[in-house]
Amino acid sequence: MNILVIGSGGREHALCYSFARSARVDRIFCAPGNAGIEQVAECVPIDVEDAAALVGFADVHAVDLTFVGGESSLAAGVVDVFETHGMKIVGPTTAAARLESSKAFAKNFMKRQGIPTAEYANCSTRAKAVAVLNSGLFGGPEKGIVVKADGLAAGKGVIVANDRAAGIEAIESLGSVAGAAGDTIVLEELLVGREVSVLMFADGSDFVLMPPARDHKRIGDGDTGPNTGGMGTVTFDGLLTPAQLEMVKDEIIRPTLRGCIDEGFAFRGVLFLGIMLTDDGPKLLEYNVRFGDPEAQSILVRLETDLVEICEAIVSGRLAELDVEWRPGASATIVLASAGYPGSPKKGDPINGLRDAAMVPGVTIFHAGTRLESRGIAAATGYSEQPSPVSFVTAGGRVLGVTAIGDEIGDALRTAYTAVSKIDWPGMQFRRDIGK
Repeated sequence: MNILVIGSGGREHALCYSFARSARVDRIFCAPGNAGIEQVAECVPIDVEDAAALVGFADVHAVDLTFVGGESSLAAGVVDVFETHGMKIVGPTTAAARLESSKAFAKNFMKRQGIPTAEYANCSTRAKAVAVLNSGLFGGPEKGIVVKADGLAAGKGVIVANDRAAGIEAIESLGSVAGAAGDTIVLEELLVGREVSVLMFADGSDFVLMPPARDHKRIGDGDTGPNTGGMGTVTFDGLLTPAQLEMVKDEIIRPTLRGCIDEGFAFRGVLFLGIMLTDDGPKLLEYNVRFGDPEAQSILVRLETDLVEICEAIVSGRLAELDVEWRPGASATIVLASAGYPGSPKKGDPINGLRDAAMVPGVTIFHAGTRLESRGIAAATGYSEQPSPVSFVTAGGRVLGVTAIGDEIGDALRTAYTAVSKIDWPGMQFRRDIGK
């Protein structure tokens, strides 16, 4: 069968990698893809939000199944258009995607469905947000606050402020950070605890959990500096106790899926829950309506069941009949980013050491922001030892995800960092405390 993956980042590389492992797959297309994805799929230059062009391509190239990687495609209604044309596609409709595309909608949904979450206020203007903060709704001047852009902001629309003055500064600066996505602002109580990400496949009524993950959002060691799209993830079973997992299922997952049905948008695809483990129990921070990036990289290297079978079960509502298996143990992904990220990343720097890093046992390298450039030298692709007249250069903020598996989380981290030590380019950034 033929597969189309929509997107261009490390998440989409991990999806193409997973589909390539299926004996049932003949061809994989990725729109638009990136230089690393070209090693496992045929990249096609179609915009991720151009539903008409994507449907036309899928029709002409006899695509049997499409998988939407990113949130902007989902918010733009790509799934709705494919379904209108009777084409199989994995991802939620525009109505269901509001759980991510509007944080204000998501918070109101949580409240309607009785899902435990932080206290919040939706504010239509910056002036109203400042007024709410000054009203003392979230405590005194020394109390921390979370300031969120309502719309999609590529993982950069959340600012954690340690006190009211910092919160007001965050409100005023949100426009420059998030653009139009920050026109409406969500203020949230600052919860204290440990974060964990719970992802699942969902077919409208039933769900299958993936290994729990933890993301590291801030750019610097010790959780310092501004938020990014994610600088590294780990997965291992100890992230949630059995009791905590049952609470998440009973108090968050099942009410969410029931609520989606009750409100007329049964959820089909991948649902991501950002959860804070507080002294009062798990509380939901946010929904994402697709795989996270780099959570996808750490999770999918542990998937042992054919991804095609899972996708078919999602589309046909048969997840309850499928036994999804995962490699036991742990995994870790270290993100390597360009100089200047998360602001204005520097591009065009040659990437050295990819071949050596890829040869470390247990390592898979996923490309997020790379392109091929003629150098007149033998290139290290990370996938082939054959000489090439081109080499990889940086082409974005987050450039590579170095992913490793291990029996224990310490094993996976040591392996990943061993591979990272073999890669370099001028100004390369990465965190040295992922998993700690």
